[in-house]
Amino acid sequence: MAPGNVNFVGDIGRQNSRGAENEAGEFCEDEGHYVQMTDNNGDQPEFETPEFKSLGHCIRFRSVLLTAICIALMTCFSLLICLSQPGLAPAKSVTDTAWSNPSASEFPVPYTTKGGGSPSVADNYLSSERTAFHFQPERNWMNDPNGPMFYKGYYHIFYQYNPDAAVWGNITWAHSVSKDLVHWHPLNLALVPDHWYDAEGVWSGSATVLPDGKPVILYTGSSNESVQLQNMAVPEDLSDPLLRKWVKVPQNPMLVPPPSIGYTDFRDPTTAWLESDGLWRISIGAKEGTTGLALVYKTSDFLDWTLQNKFLHKVAGTGMWECVDFYPVSLTGKTGLDTSKVQVNQLVKYVLKASLDDNKHDYYTVGVYSTDFLPDDPTKDIGLGLRYDYGKFYASKTFYDPVQERRILWGWVNESDSELDDIKKGWASVQTIPRTLVLDNHTGSNLLQWPIHELESLRGDKVVKQDILLDGGAMVKVDGASGSQLDIEVTFKYPDVHKLDVLPEQKEYVCSQGGAAERGVFGPFGLLVLAANNLVEQTAVYFYLTLRPNGKWVTTVCSDQSRSSLAKGIDRTVYGITIDKPPTDNFLSLRLIVDHSIVETFVQQGIACITSRVYPTIAIDRDAHVFLFNNGNESITMQTLQVWQMSSTY
Repeated sequence: MAPGNVNFVGDIGRQNSRGAENEAGEFCEDEGHYVQMTDNNGDQPEFETPEFKSLGHCIRFRSVLLTAICIALMTCFSLLICLSQPGLAPAKSVTDTAWSNPSASEFPVPYTTKGGGSPSVADNYLSSERTAFHFQPERNWMNDPNGPMFYKGYYHIFYQYNPDAAVWGNITWAHSVSKDLVHWHPLNLALVPDHWYDAEGVWSGSATVLPDGKPVILYTGSSNESVQLQNMAVPEDLSDPLLRKWVKVPQNPMLVPPPSIGYTDFRDPTTAWLESDGLWRISIGAKEGTTGLALVYKTSDFLDWTLQNKFLHKVAGTGMWECVDFYPVSLTGKTGLDTSKVQVNQLVKYVLKASLDDNKHDYYTVGVYSTDFLPDDPTKDIGLGLRYDYGKFYASKTFYDPVQERRILWGWVNESDSELDDIKKGWASVQTIPRTLVLDNHTGSNLLQWPIHELESLRGDKVVKQDILLDGGAMVKVDGASGSQLDIEVTFKYPDVHKLDVLPEQKEYVCSQGGAAERGVFGPFGLLVLAANNLVEQTAVYFYLTLRPNGKWVTTVCSDQSRSSLAKGIDRTVYGITIDKPPTDNFLSLRLIVDHSIVETFVQQGIACITSRVYPTIAIDRDAHVFLFNNGNESITMQTLQVWQMSSTY
């Protein structure tokens, strides 16, 4: 993915896609004190501002005071004068929070980074925002996941990364490996902008593992003249399971924008797939005017490429398509499929996904494919219908896991605080928990997403509650479930909508119209997580049932960030989506993955997902609690609640 014509640090829309880029509205870079860490992590930080130097003299003078009682009056008088100067306060030490894993002796020493720094001592709560088991580098800026694959016993993830700072710019491919998709170890940078064809950034792309087992990377480079070009890199040593060194081929650039496509509208090649004619194909995101589209190129050797006459697909009015993804899903089972190994008569559907640069959402559609893609339902085409996630989620990428025969989804989750906060804490962005993807066999028209089963290895102490009746207005604290690292599963009995003597007002419900405070007949009811005891901070995830004008009851699920933090400059969007509950389900279910500053919600066994970024200032760790609540007028029965404490992986 790429920003087009932007300054590396200046384009807020591309750097963070923050929506309402924080209510503060502007950055105050001259405020506060910045701390320079010495090379020796054990040393005390050096304070570079004149105020801190003056403070140091005051503190040393104070020591003299303690040892010279005989001149106490004179020294106290001097100390009071010194402390009365503005901007002075006793300094606290700042420790380096770099990620290390000393037990991982089989790995090389990871790369070092120059930027980031340590969190501001004035913002203690910022240090609590770092996740404990979501993927993120030790510091600095991260965005799109790139080139996920499995190779010789290791899962690999590459990602867009700025090694110098916690803001977008100087984009490279960073690289980490894992045995289980949960515990990750960083390696050296895989690709850096060191040629004319990628001088302004090594942008997004994909990895393809060829039939002989050799992996190749295709990526977009932004040239020294800001032209988007497609390039290839191969491993230097195929015997190295960690794939620590990559070499850019001398034939780069492999592809340049075709005549009808703008120089900055041609990016993010997909994983290649092999078809029955013996030719490999890739798709690349582009646009013509305001029509978003996916181009298709074919090759026999990954060196000579030909543009197909037909687009893979296009949709008018959707703007630039980034990070296109294309893969098959089975109609008959729950196993994933390798796009290159689909048989001619195999019962499959195809999924096409595009990340829309105009609104920063990931849309997908299900359909059929021969020489081009045709959606089953045109009303659910790209930009019109289904999304992977209805919260903070963008630039996603899937890969096929040949070991467990599953398709796995990665997604980038950016921040909802200010850029200044990111600079203070020294990092920005996380990736979602990897999710498995399968076609919903009940509908045949949507995907089901679920956290990989390996995540359950982090589960610890467990709290179970059953059969709790929640009257209208009820709020029940879940004892033993406090914490900022939780895995929660809860089911509610679907209410008997036919018992009402008087039908409620027929209306459309929108999550943003008051959030969890908007009372109805059935709902809002659900969970409060990362909640303070007095509820001044809370993140509500809940259901809300409404009666439509057509006489049908519909279910909306929402994730309410509006009361999640007392901090200023936070995006307080209330996310939500109306779901089609299977008619055979007599329950409503949620699974919440809570990890300090991120809450991932999986609805009704994965029919829909909502990811939120939240930044509590007091509801942290032991002071972060879980509540069951029902703010509707009618009673609701909570059938089963399970809450696990989650271990850290860093």
